[in-house]
Parts: sequence; C-alpha cells; structure tokens
Amino acid sequence: MKYTQEQLNEILNKHKEWLYGNGGNWADLRGADLSDANLRWANLRRADLSDANLSGANLRRADLSDADLSGADLSDANLSDADLSGANLSGADLRWANLSGADLSGANLWGTVGNREQIRSISVSEKYAITYTQDVLQIGCERHLISEWQSFDDDAISNMDRGALEWWKENRDFIFMTIEKYPATPTGKE
Repeated sequence: MKYTQEQLNEILNKHKEWLYGNGGNWADLRGADLSDANLRWANLRRADLSDANLSGANLRRADLSDADLSGADLSDANLSDADLSGANLSGADLRWANLSGADLSGANLWGTVGNREQIRSISVSEKYAITYTQDVLQIGCERHLISEWQSFDDDAISNMDRGALEWWKENRDFIFMTIEKYPATPTGKE
C-alpha cells in the first residue's frame, strides 16, 4: 500500500501516542510502499517496517531504534544521523543508502546488503552471511567487535555453531585481510 504524506503523519502521531502510553496505535507498516517518503525526524522506534519499500525515503534523523526493518528495501534512502540502535536490519538492502552519522550500535546486520561504505558485506560461502562496519563484524547470527573476533580462541568459536571452527580456520585470514584492505568508513556513531 502506498501512503500519502497526510496518512503517514497520522500513523506517526498515533505511534507516538502509543509509545508514550497515551492510547494511539503501534505502527505496523509491514510491506508498505514508503518509497520516496519524507520521514525526516520521524519517531518509528519499535515500529514494524519489515519488507517495506523505503527506497529513496528521507529518514534523516529518524528514530528507528529497536524497529524491525528486516527485508526492507532501504536502497538510496537518506539515513544520515538516524538512530538505528538495536534495529533488526537482517536481510535489508542498504545499497547506496546514506548512513553518515547513523547510530548502528546493537543493530542486527545478518544478511544485510551493505552500502559499501559504512556497512560492507563479504561473500565467502553460503554457510554464513558476513557483514561488517568500522568496529563490528557479524558472521551469521554472531555479532561482536572486530577486536573480539581477532582474540577468540578455538573453544569460543566452537561454541558458536556446529562446524564453525573448521569454517573459521579456512576463512579467518581472508576475512581479516578483506576488512583491512577495504575498511568500512565510520558512521560517526556506533
């Protein structure tokens, strides 16, 4: 469904009321067509935007903390200075998205298609999706600081997943070499 700006403003107002316990309604925008929408400064904290089309949307300074953006198309979206902390970005498409100044702390990046700047992806095998930022590396569902990955011993890797240690030993050097050669640019926050 494609929403008008007036309809979106009404949804945002009701969502804000819901967030603050003043009635209203939780924003359920699953699968919505929000392409090119103006959602600048929008408070969509904890909203469901899974599988939504947000391509080209202006989400500058939007609060998307703890929002479900899984499978969302955020290509060409302006997410500069947006709060994406704790957001579920699994499977989201962020190609060409502007993430300068965005807060990605605690965001789930599993299977995310990065923008090749602040979020990068590595294709090693189909077993685990690999995504990284300036400081964080997510392999499959395991998200840790890059420095932590570098210091994990065999037991720590073995405890992550069955067969993980063998995979890790085969791919570890390539992953770190790629991160070093093609570092993600800082968002300004993370």
